[in-house]
Formats: sequence, C-alpha cells, structure tokens
Amino acid sequence: MFYNPKRRHSFSNGLSPVEYEKRYFQRLLSV
Repeated sequence: MFYNPKRRHSFSNGLSPVEYEKRYFQRLLSV
C-alpha cells in the first residue's frame, strides 16, 4: 500500500493499518 511499514504504529495514532485504511477510504468515498 501507500504507507511506510516501518512507521505503521505511529502514523495512524495507534490504529492498525487495516483499520486506518478502512477509515481512509470511507473518508475518500464520503467526499
């Protein structure tokens, strides 16, 4: 994906990459 695996735990405020992606894509679809 587009995220850096090494920063997985810090960039998403503690969310798992999967959960972050779900929220990210929901945000894209809602725009």
